[in-house]
Amino acid sequence: MVTLLQLFGTFTKIGAFTIGGGYAMLPLIEREVVTNRKWIAADEFLDMIVMAQTAPGILAVNISVLVGNKLRGKKGAFVSALGSALPSFVAILVFAFFLAKYQDSPALQKMFKAVRPAVVALIAVPVFNLAKSAKLSWKTIWIPIVSAFLIWYFGVSPVWIIFVAGVAGILVRLYRDYKSSKRVTKK
Repeated sequence: MVTLLQLFGTFTKIGAFTIGGGYAMLPLIEREVVTNRKWIAADEFLDMIVMAQTAPGILAVNISVLVGNKLRGKKGAFVSALGSALPSFVAILVFAFFLAKYQDSPALQKMFKAVRPAVVALIAVPVFNLAKSAKLSWKTIWIPIVSAFLIWYFGVSPVWIIFVAGVAGILVRLYRDYKSSKRVTKK
């Protein structure tokens, strides 16, 4: 059985060594809880990512809550969330203290510019892994592309994209069930 201390330690380590936010944390969380520790199955982790993205709040904290809750209930959810958020909270306090003092420093400005490409890569990796895990095919690849384009170019709210995708998924499922019931009745 997974202990609360193990959950806290795992998510604190993930939170401490991730630059770039929730999406950058996804590969680390997946490696720790799915690959290394085998606490969660890969398909279950994919479902957790979907749930975490649809819930309000920080993606990495949402996933940590879901993993902690699955493994140890409410206490697990709490310690996992605390573990994933605590390093960022401490880092922001330290940055706020020093940034106020040195925010106009050319060296600091260069450092932030240098980190940007690495953060983009850290975000791109989970996107590709998520696409692989979701088993996208040539029939379905257009959905995330069109969704991203609508959000980026037209400024459509992701909430509307999720809502429309959910309704479309329900309608497609109902249609398929209807067609298969017609086939069964004809036989």
